[in-house]
Amino acid sequence: MERVFLAGAGGFLGSALRYGLGGWLARWRGSGDFPIETFVINVTGCLVIGFLSGLAETRGLFQGPTRVFLFIGVLGGYTTFSTLGYETFQLLRDGQFGLGMLSAAGQFVLGLTAVWLGDAAARLL
Repeated sequence: MERVFLAGAGGFLGSALRYGLGGWLARWRGSGDFPIETFVINVTGCLVIGFLSGLAETRGLFQGPTRVFLFIGVLGGYTTFSTLGYETFQLLRDGQFGLGMLSAAGQFVLGLTAVWLGDAAARLL
């Protein structure tokens, strides 16, 4: 039961962070069709999970309950893959094929790159 609570509490924090950052980015960008909020949140979430998993593997950090809180809870609440799918579908459905592909491919490529960079940074510490 402790791990369920930790995942839920972490999910609350991650979701609140996502909501706050997404709102700030929406105000910053103004109008436009490209889903920059989801893009930035997914790429930064990938960078953080790469960094934390690198620390976990090289330093033995984030075991048990801490890992549940951070990886499943906070980062699970923060990242937005289902939103990526929905926004990409909307762009494609609305005939904005270029923006849809740019968003999906960009988040995938930059997300994987961010995980690699985060892991590499953790291993350099």
